[in-house]
Amino acid sequence: MTDDIAHHYRQIIGQLGEDPDREGLRDTPQRAAKAMQFLNAGYHQSLEGIVNGAVFESQTDEMVLVKDIELYSMCEHHLLPFIGKCHVAYLPNGKVLGLSKFARIVDMYARRMQIQENLTRQIAEAVQQVTSARGVAVVVEARHLCMMMRGVEKQNSSMTSSVMLGDFRENQATRQEFLTLVS
Repeated sequence: MTDDIAHHYRQIIGQLGEDPDREGLRDTPQRAAKAMQFLNAGYHQSLEGIVNGAVFESQTDEMVLVKDIELYSMCEHHLLPFIGKCHVAYLPNGKVLGLSKFARIVDMYARRMQIQENLTRQIAEAVQQVTSARGVAVVVEARHLCMMMRGVEKQNSSMTSSVMLGDFRENQATRQEFLTLVS
């Protein structure tokens, strides 16, 4: 598969007016193919495989928050990166999720071509699915190179998206506590 992707990169380089055989570009198609496979590795992962049984019984029923999980994803409209951070909170309902699994869940969904709004929902629904929490809240803040490098070229722009499930959606005080903690 890598060779097929590299072949297409070589054609693109040529179509852009460059010589794919010049020294600096000779190995670029292969490197670009490997990079694109890495940046989209989430297609080959599953939630079950990522969590790997790391859900534990607990009497904790107060909010658990994991902040500033960095993420790198690919805009499905322009195939350019968006880069940011994710905050995930949940209200346990007899079970807690191993701490590192939050970052792994974020990475699995971020390593796919998509829009930020969908990424935010996928993360929230995945945490809800594996924890059966009373509520889940996710906020993603990101800078989109498709808006910074092309089009309107606004270097200081960023986007914030949120998804609130369960008690975070239904209870204003719970939602406000979360938003205060992440701001």
